[in-house]
Amino acid sequence: MKIRANELEAEAHLAVPASGKGPGVLVLHPWWGLNEDIKNVANRLAEAGFVALAPDLYNGRIATTIPQAEEYIAAMDEDAARNIVQAAAEALLAHEACQGKQLATLGFSMGGMYAVWLAYAQPERVSAVVLFYGIGWANHADTQASYLGHFAENDQYEEDEYIQLFKDKLEENGRPHTFYTYPGAEHWFFEPSRPDAYNEAASELAWQRTLAFLKESLA
Repeated sequence: MKIRANELEAEAHLAVPASGKGPGVLVLHPWWGLNEDIKNVANRLAEAGFVALAPDLYNGRIATTIPQAEEYIAAMDEDAARNIVQAAAEALLAHEACQGKQLATLGFSMGGMYAVWLAYAQPERVSAVVLFYGIGWANHADTQASYLGHFAENDQYEEDEYIQLFKDKLEENGRPHTFYTYPGAEHWFFEPSRPDAYNEAASELAWQRTLAFLKESLA
């Protein structure tokens, strides 16, 4: 489906459960773009009973190498991306299949920043935030959401000190949160297209924890 945000237009991958109804989950991609890994996450969420929408923040571009991804993220217009994320949330909540007045955000790496930002910018819309090896801005921790985080023990992109700072900010604001660190795992451990980092055991455990969290948070 297409998302319209002011003068911008973006594609988004929509996945609806077989029942035709379910709580909404906004899936936000990493710096690779809206690739098959992320579309599959939305599809798996639909299989679990959720209505999942994954907007494309890269206008169709998909990176397959780190240099490509670095180029795309450097050229990214953050204001435009935020507008697309906000419009995607509105479209998801307005969709006939989506039940409830609140949704969850699920962000991977770069997408985690926007997952955290939306919960801060629109606290009345976001009741749950799931982060995969990506953290948002610590000053965006004053929300109404509960948080679940999945982090890698061996991560060259996320500093333990900053993750702890984010946790401290959540505690200061009284936000429920559970953060897991997966032994031996690396950044992108959940993404099969990254064979250098994909960790099947950690991925499956994180997925089961995510589904349990979402079902409780969006009940």
